[in-house]
Amino acid sequence: MTAERPTRTAAQPQPAELARTDAERLRLLHALERKLLWLSAWMIHHANHIRPNRDGLKVGGHQASCASSVSILAALYFEILRPQDRVAVKPHAGPVFHAINYLLGRQEREKLSTLRQFGGIQPYPSRVKDGAEVDFSTGSVGLGVALTSFGSLVQDYVRLHGLGRSEIPPGRHVAIVGDAELDEGNIYEALLEGWKHDVRNVWWVVDYNRQSLDSVVPDRLFGRIEGLFRDMGWNVVTLKYGRRLEAAFAREDGEALRRWIDDCPNSLYAALTFQGGAAFRRAILAELGRVEGVRAIIDPLDDDELAALMTNLGGHDIETLTEAFRAAAAEGDQPTCFIAYTIKGMGLPFAGHKDNHAGLMTKEQMATFREVMRIRDGHEWDRFEGLDVPVPELEAFLAGLPFAQPLAPEGRQLQSPTIPVPATLPAPRIPPGRMMSTQGAFGEILAEIGRGQGANAALAERIVTTSPDVTVSTNLGPWVNRRGIFDRHLKNDVFRDAKLASAQRWGMGPEGQHIELGIAEQNLFLLLGALGLSHSLYGARLLPVGTVYDPFVNRGLDALIYGCYQDARFLLVSTPSGLTLAPEGGQHQSVNTPLIGIAQDRLVAYEPAYADELAILMRFAFDHMQKPDGSAVWLRLSTRALAQPERKLDPAGVIAGGYWMVPPGPGSKLAIAYQGPIAPEVREAFEAIREDVPDAGLLAVTSPDRLQAGWLESRRGRRQGKASEASAIETLLAPLDRDAALVTILDGHPAAHAWLGAVRGQRVVPLGVDRFGQAGDLPDLYAAYGLDASAILDACAAAVLGGE
Repeated sequence: MTAERPTRTAAQPQPAELARTDAERLRLLHALERKLLWLSAWMIHHANHIRPNRDGLKVGGHQASCASSVSILAALYFEILRPQDRVAVKPHAGPVFHAINYLLGRQEREKLSTLRQFGGIQPYPSRVKDGAEVDFSTGSVGLGVALTSFGSLVQDYVRLHGLGRSEIPPGRHVAIVGDAELDEGNIYEALLEGWKHDVRNVWWVVDYNRQSLDSVVPDRLFGRIEGLFRDMGWNVVTLKYGRRLEAAFAREDGEALRRWIDDCPNSLYAALTFQGGAAFRRAILAELGRVEGVRAIIDPLDDDELAALMTNLGGHDIETLTEAFRAAAAEGDQPTCFIAYTIKGMGLPFAGHKDNHAGLMTKEQMATFREVMRIRDGHEWDRFEGLDVPVPELEAFLAGLPFAQPLAPEGRQLQSPTIPVPATLPAPRIPPGRMMSTQGAFGEILAEIGRGQGANAALAERIVTTSPDVTVSTNLGPWVNRRGIFDRHLKNDVFRDAKLASAQRWGMGPEGQHIELGIAEQNLFLLLGALGLSHSLYGARLLPVGTVYDPFVNRGLDALIYGCYQDARFLLVSTPSGLTLAPEGGQHQSVNTPLIGIAQDRLVAYEPAYADELAILMRFAFDHMQKPDGSAVWLRLSTRALAQPERKLDPAGVIAGGYWMVPPGPGSKLAIAYQGPIAPEVREAFEAIREDVPDAGLLAVTSPDRLQAGWLESRRGRRQGKASEASAIETLLAPLDRDAALVTILDGHPAAHAWLGAVRGQRVVPLGVDRFGQAGDLPDLYAAYGLDASAILDACAAAVLGGE
């Protein structure tokens, strides 16, 4: 139980006249705390032991983790939180969160019995699947915690740009953190980034029960973690002991008892908690049996009373918690970490046992627990069953809570008008014969929007860009020169002030529209997630654009998936991609990202080859991000400059995922489908093929993701007996002979295209990259990995002749 000396201890008992006025409030809080313990435990028990288990699989739940956090959540929701505050509830406390909303009248009674059921409430709070009361999804451990820091940064951005709802004051961002979550590295990456940006209005309340999934947390760990928080400018408040223990310590020789607990190893304290008061008594007397004051404290207590005293930790003491929270709120907006000592499973039969993480009460234990909680059969779900407080008094108390008041007419998930997007975006200037890469075109298009002229003015105002230390190398520099870097404080450009030549003229201040990050990609995707929820969280629609090197999407993939799971809306631009970046070497090459784009839900992925395709897709992205049924958008770009074709494209095909660059003749026996910057090699091979197969077709694939998604949707409709139009890929392949062969190629894994053969049962020879890691120039690399014109010709011959 060792801990560093707290920065500030909880306030001491109030004067009698104030305590009397608080007595009724505390009585109600204790009653609701008790109710949360029952409802969360019963919810999990019902899911495991009462609802039919048709497949025989383990259902599970976290009764011990819920019990650990009950008092913290009760103090926050029933006393401290205001409507504008945003909360990330630790994943394993999901049932407590659902119970809170039930008591507040924001969750239906029938829903409580659907925990972990298809279509029911989720084990871990989910914005998309649980509804409007969830501020931040927290199923992925550690990410919800970090997101509160980035959410606060976005709230400041919205406020300082004058974009928010004036009637809604700034809120505090609160995360209830499982102590084992602090093993997650992304938390410390976010902590450092928050320090850089002087993040305010963030509270992290650590449920410090000192138990993880497999073990008891090592002693004195938090001494090191506290230091990290303080170094990052956070206030740290340690809530170790509750009122009863503090009163005991104030008695004669009480400091000896305090030292004994402080020196008690976490593992021993957990074991004694599980064993009960008699075990505590034996252990204390073995060391302090000759200390009269200690004997005077513990001897008058029976075993149950002694156990209650020895487990009276700060994280289970409503008075200690509420006073500490109030004191921190009164001190202002400094980020604060509360380390609340708790016991995993507090109030349940397996409290303190090191194996209780996934432990569930047996039916016999639940029957005993039901009696203790005074719950009658058939009344398990009643809101106030078992409490000794009149129902009208409880209802009036809940109705008057600050957090119970409406945030806005539409609820906690706010609404924001869409931002008009021009019919076309400014195209890059491409003189005859000029070569251009899609990455270069992206920078030019965005920079032109950044002028903020005419139809682009409203669009430019709402775009906010961000990048993990690759702003210049991903071509965001011109945009930043025009729109500036966001910082809560005005800062001078030292190079500009000193009249030193630099291509980057980056002013920093509250009006800037680019948020510069360190190189941690997890932070990029967490920030994109927060920016992409701004319309719902802060009532101001933003159009976030984030750039990152394509291979390093994998570094932040967990946070990217997390952002999409929350339905955050943003434009991700990953560049450079593939082994086409050639001399950069293997560490910067990427192969699997097209497959991620296909597989990831709530994210549509594209890889344009030419600037005109890119302009169409950027316009689509800014529009699609705002639609109710829209999503985030991912553009995979390249640094390879290509000769730009002179043409007028139909946007529909580019957006649908593909179009015929050269349409096939009716009944053609061969088509080549390509994706991305491999286009010149494909055109060279295609011209040679046309000498032998003059009616061959050349298909430009801008998105295997969209083509496959449309095909699967059409198939689902037909299976369900619905009239369903042919999908885009079915329409595209229709002119080909049923026995026609397809040769596909991309600078990525060939599986991204291999599925095309299933659309009509045609033979496919997929070319791509299934290994990488060698630096070189393009001719060498394309030849080595089978992407050059010779390899394409060989594949076409094999496809037509039926060979390998």
